[in-house]
Amino acid sequence: MTDSVIFDPRDLNFKNPYGAVPSGTVVSFTLRPPRAGGFSRGRLTARFESRNNEEQTVPLPWVDSRLGVDQFRGTLDVGTYVGLIWYSFVLEGLDGRRAELGPYQLTVYQGEEAVPTWFGEGMTYQIFPDRFCRSRIPDPAGLVGGRTVHQDWADEPVYRPDEHGEIRNRDFFGGDFRGVISKLDHLKDLGVETLYFNPIFEAAENHRYGTADYDRIDPMLGCNQDFSRLCDEAHRRGMRVMLDGVFNHTGYVSRYFNGDGFYPDVGACQSWDSPYRSWFQFIHWPDRYESWWGIYSLPAVNESDPGYRRFIFGDEDSVVRRWLRAGADGWRLDVADELPDDFVAGIHAAARAEKPSAVVIGEVWEDGSTKVAYGVRRKHILGGHCDGLMNYPLRSAILSYFSGGRAEDFVQSMETIRENYPPFAFYSAMNSLGTHDTPRILTLLGAGGERRDQSRDWRASFRLEGDALRMAKERLRSAALLLFCFPGSPTVYYGDEAGMEGFEDPFNRRPYPWGREDGELLGWFKQLGALRKDHPALRRGTIRYVAAEGPLLAFARADDGEELLCVCNAGDAPVTLPLPGKTASPLAGTPALSPLEEDAGVQITLPPRSGAVLLMK
Repeated sequence: MTDSVIFDPRDLNFKNPYGAVPSGTVVSFTLRPPRAGGFSRGRLTARFESRNNEEQTVPLPWVDSRLGVDQFRGTLDVGTYVGLIWYSFVLEGLDGRRAELGPYQLTVYQGEEAVPTWFGEGMTYQIFPDRFCRSRIPDPAGLVGGRTVHQDWADEPVYRPDEHGEIRNRDFFGGDFRGVISKLDHLKDLGVETLYFNPIFEAAENHRYGTADYDRIDPMLGCNQDFSRLCDEAHRRGMRVMLDGVFNHTGYVSRYFNGDGFYPDVGACQSWDSPYRSWFQFIHWPDRYESWWGIYSLPAVNESDPGYRRFIFGDEDSVVRRWLRAGADGWRLDVADELPDDFVAGIHAAARAEKPSAVVIGEVWEDGSTKVAYGVRRKHILGGHCDGLMNYPLRSAILSYFSGGRAEDFVQSMETIRENYPPFAFYSAMNSLGTHDTPRILTLLGAGGERRDQSRDWRASFRLEGDALRMAKERLRSAALLLFCFPGSPTVYYGDEAGMEGFEDPFNRRPYPWGREDGELLGWFKQLGALRKDHPALRRGTIRYVAAEGPLLAFARADDGEELLCVCNAGDAPVTLPLPGKTASPLAGTPALSPLEEDAGVQITLPPRSGAVLLMK
């Protein structure tokens, strides 16, 4: 006897309502053991994790017997509780026999606040500002960090250590806001609705994750007014702008820490009386301090410091509020799971107070509902914290599926996320195939992994060719189709749509190849972007899995009378999918359609490593 015979938490016949529930919900549970099991009573035990693991027992009396199956039913009122509930069942027979099931997870979230839906509906485009587009070759003289600038846009980024054995990331290409503005019409044509920028504030390194001045746009990008102009131009084209909030650490070279003395201000490591000294956590002042993952150039901040909290989100003119006022529409929080929950809640409250339509997206690499950081279960998506998270579990599932995995495993992984996440978080996820922190998706799909077995010089010079390139492009087309059809915002890392390649940083951060794009891939992404923009079923519709068998994956998205079917074949041989009683019209891809002989339906045949979207009737 298996649990699935008796209880399936994803089936409304066993648990109602589905998945995560808002506080105040009464949840109904039904156990359905075979009559032959001889069970006479059941009970549910619910453990309220964030209420000191308090337990509540609910009797599940016998209520009915149908077709040889008993039914035991009861309800759990979650009351005002917010957090995770771990529940399990016991069935007992008169002869002393027992069956134990569970534990299962129930996520209970705050349901009072209306979460803006715009982010999850449309396509997002991630821009690494230094490498997207430049309007001129900048002069680095006098800028923080002792920078150099590549004169040739097609240069290879510096990846070898310097004479001191360090990779300092001080080589810039000079991408700027004027360059981005010049490409906004191109991005609109691609279907982009949200521009997500990696950090834009003044910083010594080209990635700008070691913020030097939160009040100032990095001069290579432009000035503060240029940022507002960029936002105005984006808004005029129906796009929104999301910024990267790096609030867990600053730069060693910064106005606040001032490790190299570049700034005239008295930094934390220069004077015990510095107004910024309490922002940092010194083990031995001034030369030993906490830093992000032990990287000395990124000193960690003390997020409990009142002055730092006021500066970031507490004051009327705080960082969070000021840049929303300047034109931004939301924040993505870097290393959100390394920020205290009440700090994230403060950012969220400040963002909503400044701009009610603003959203906050958190960087979390795992299932955000069960994430534990520093020994604490995080509240990321329980309401009032993050409106959505970066969906790295989806990326992992897609990579596995298109690299020889099974569709059944993809469904299991993604249904776990859908079950555990509140609907607002599931539909506001930042879904991507790659980011600035991962190798390029085309490279992974063609090279068969990150190839850490090879030298760094080998990885720097590696390019796909021949059959490997052809197969990688076929897989990328299918993976992108799945991405654009899945709930949450399909997020494209700049250049993936153009066929950019590269393993780890900095090879995944090369300049965008203007004029040298892969036209076939670019055209495909434009088609997917238009599809996402034009069909409500893809923007906000329900999801229902139709098939998952080996290389074949199919799911339907439906909304307001419209139903679209996304079908993918990750294998090396054709696959077929019969759809009795249905008609289908292809919207993307080139499936072969044939009538079913025994039914007024249709059979879909997909070539190897391909995908299609069809309008169903």
